[in-house]
Amino acid sequence: MSAVRRRFGASQKERLFFAALPPPDGRAIYALAQEQKRMHGFDGTLIRPEHLHVTLFHLGDWIALPEELIARASAAAASAAAAGFEVVFDKLTSFRNKTGVRPFVLTGPSETWRPLRLALGQGLKQVGLGAAVHDLDAFTPHVTLLRDKKSAKSQKITPINWQVQDFVLVQSLLGKTTHIHLGRWPLK
Repeated sequence: MSAVRRRFGASQKERLFFAALPPPDGRAIYALAQEQKRMHGFDGTLIRPEHLHVTLFHLGDWIALPEELIARASAAAASAAAAGFEVVFDKLTSFRNKTGVRPFVLTGPSETWRPLRLALGQGLKQVGLGAAVHDLDAFTPHVTLLRDKKSAKSQKITPINWQVQDFVLVQSLLGKTTHIHLGRWPLK
């Protein structure tokens, strides 16, 4: 691909990733996020309900998304044969990172995600995007609720469940709070 890809830097303008979305637009999760923001005194901005998601695979940050990348990712998605499944999110925690602005997330067990990640990961490898496929067992499914300099200790919550029936390819316009769904693929 001829486009210049950068891992970090001010020139990043677009991000591409596969994601699973909560139904229908994350309102129950957003309400939980609002409550937790007040409880913990977070200053960070909540992730918009329509942007709540679980990232399955990150395909990079780009100055401009190459059409070839979108085509390859779409081909990988079309080849991913996996059944729908129920997910459980039963914990809230703050992740640590190098920036000092910590994601506050909803998280849960990873086992039920494995078949979809294996199928999609295999598809990505087949179309030459295997670099996006890291250790499949190191996956921590999470929904980022907000980012803040403050952190909160892990806490168990009443589980939030949903059926994952499809997944999407998302183009995120960085700094513009815009997600564009480039494709949606149903699960069996």
